[in-house]
Amino acid sequence: MYNLIKKILFRFPPESIHYQVMKGLQVMHGIPLGKNVVRSFCLPKRKGLERQLWGLTFKNPVGLAAGFDKDARYTDELASLGFGFVEIGTVTPVAQPGNDQPRLFRLPADQALINRMGFNNGGAIAAAKRLQKRKSDIIIGGNIGKNKITPNEQAINDYEKCFHALFDVVDYFVVNVSSPNTPNLRALQEKEPLKQLLHHLQMLNAQKPKQKPILLKIAPDLTLSQLDDIIEIVQETKLAGIVATNTTIDRDNLQTPAEEVAAIGSGGLSGLPVKQKATEVIRYIHKHTNGAVPIIAVGGIFTAADAQEKLDAGASLVQVYTGFVYEGPTIVKKICEGLK
Repeated sequence: MYNLIKKILFRFPPESIHYQVMKGLQVMHGIPLGKNVVRSFCLPKRKGLERQLWGLTFKNPVGLAAGFDKDARYTDELASLGFGFVEIGTVTPVAQPGNDQPRLFRLPADQALINRMGFNNGGAIAAAKRLQKRKSDIIIGGNIGKNKITPNEQAINDYEKCFHALFDVVDYFVVNVSSPNTPNLRALQEKEPLKQLLHHLQMLNAQKPKQKPILLKIAPDLTLSQLDDIIEIVQETKLAGIVATNTTIDRDNLQTPAEEVAAIGSGGLSGLPVKQKATEVIRYIHKHTNGAVPIIAVGGIFTAADAQEKLDAGASLVQVYTGFVYEGPTIVKKICEGLK
């Protein structure tokens, strides 16, 4: 049925239909019978899917990647769709509109998306207030970044503000320095600035009565030497893990006509085209850390086989985003039922 619905949805601009669909789900979720119907169709029924990581119990290993629920507006509704965890954000200290629209594009021939959203969000404090009111017990990750106008030399201050604002309402943090849509953000992946940022956050974490896991989200476009630096820094700063990977700036080997891709312009590419890259990064990290660094896998996960590939490569958990758009609201159930 979703294939038919998708044909209708894909006739509308991606960003506007996203909010319309989620508002519709919100309305349906607010009706007791409607919520039960959603849960009956979408919740995984298979037992034994729990995962223990960082002292947290994930009901299943399939989460929703950051970028879908930027402002933590739909966490209860997403819990009813069966997700084992939801990563909100990326949030910044101060609300910002993001880049000019249009900024989200579909590439159906490639089962992919291109986005240049630019961290559009209502700010960390507003997101925290919403999370305080949530009713579900779903595990929440807080993906944090810097404001566009903040120079890299002052980026630490932005991440610190987000860390403090969200600390009491999220279960883990993800430091995003890998989005291609905020000018110069990826420069923070370089060895020295990244080490300084992560040491600072871990220092703040150590001052809390109970620490929260802090992970680093990395790009799929890093060289092997850059990956080696990332591994070294993660181990030195004793981070809880890595999220691999963000979107790619690569446009090679797409089925969509080159002129159409060129007309879309800049942005991060997600979906099936990034699948192999993400798996290779995960496998490299797992091998070169002897499996000591937990990995959340994201990139090209549409089916149970895709998720199993990431888990076999060394991931502990997986996240979907583009696959959710293309496969529909039962994606978690289908993946969970098909895992080994």
